Amino acid sequence: MKLTTKLMTATAIVAASGAFAEDLEVMHWWTSGGEAAAVGELAKAFDATGNTWVDAAIAGGDAARAVMVSRLTGGDPMGAFQFNHGRQAEELIEAGLLRDITDIAEAEGWTDIINPPSLLESCTVDGRIYCAPVNIHSWQWLWLSHKAYEDAGLDVPTNWDEYVASAGALNDAGKLPLAMGQQGWQQRGLFNVLFAALVPNEVFLAVYDDKDADVAAGADVARVFAAAADARDMAANSTVQNWNDATNLVITGQAGGQIMGDWAQGEFAVAEQVAGTDYSCLPGLGVTELLSTGGDAFYFPVLTDEAQIAAQSELAALMLRPETQVAFNLAKGSLPVRGDVDLSAANDCMQKGLALLADGAILPDTAQLVTPDTADQISTLFIEFFADSSITVEDAQAQFASIIATAN
Repeated sequence: MKLTTKLMTATAIVAASGAFAEDLEVMHWWTSGGEAAAVGELAKAFDATGNTWVDAAIAGGDAARAVMVSRLTGGDPMGAFQFNHGRQAEELIEAGLLRDITDIAEAEGWTDIINPPSLLESCTVDGRIYCAPVNIHSWQWLWLSHKAYEDAGLDVPTNWDEYVASAGALNDAGKLPLAMGQQGWQQRGLFNVLFAALVPNEVFLAVYDDKDADVAAGADVARVFAAAADARDMAANSTVQNWNDATNLVITGQAGGQIMGDWAQGEFAVAEQVAGTDYSCLPGLGVTELLSTGGDAFYFPVLTDEAQIAAQSELAALMLRPETQVAFNLAKGSLPVRGDVDLSAANDCMQKGLALLADGAILPDTAQLVTPDTADQISTLFIEFFADSSITVEDAQAQFASIIATAN
């Protein structure tokens, strides 16, 4: 499509939507302090169009997704909703419940600006685009409290092995070595971070992309389960439930570290902590510096009211505009989906992520490779593994390989 045609189409979309001022219900699971600040930037941008963002936040991704799906399948659609990049919306698209926004993507030139292209591919089914990706979130981060290590008389670790070695001294100083919420998605995420950092990329992809159960049962993956057992020991006294409560233990110096995605940066920002001074961040656990290209996208249910449809169009288009991308991602701690925006104000940790993205040091997120059902099975395995120290690494790995054998 020529540039002039794109501009004419974009103008038509804006003109059509600008004729209405609509209240649009937007559902998401961003409820922590940092997340609320970030979603506020999206709401502010949308409200500036003359429409109104009606916030419908539901705490917890699993609970939120269940409500969203129930609303959609029950014939009570919202105006827009958040899902992660990946395969979570496949059945909703197949059922004809989600709007095709290919016209908006083409008018806005998304194929030219979204980086990496896999983000838009995750929104694409049978050549049609069904979602607007808004950020890149990577799980592969170890967050370390300078206060906790100073109180324990230790240097801040620079990699996973040093971190594990520091656990005894942290315990002696009354610090929790590893803060971890008691929820399956957090435990599954921690395992996948270990997986991505401690084995070659081809092993990771053989398991999650090719679904090779023999590799999942092999020696490379055994190393990951041994590391997971170390993590289980380090987090044995972690009793918090929510990820942001675990992050707060790091912020306040009660815990040495946390393995969590870069959305944790939003919590450090709200607490006015400074990267490199109050806390450190190690991408790839300081072992294999890479990022997964997970994150968030917004979908738009099929509606019949023309004014609501116009408001959806306005929202979808503005989410990838440069000013929205900068404001939202600086608050969220995530990376923008477009590579042509100025993020010179980003902190030390975010700059590390930008550099890795520029270098192409990326892996697809597991949500882009496995179905929600497979992800749930892996979560259940790790809920049990972290709750019961009598489960051996050998037994856990065998169960994992069995899950991969039947995954699709």
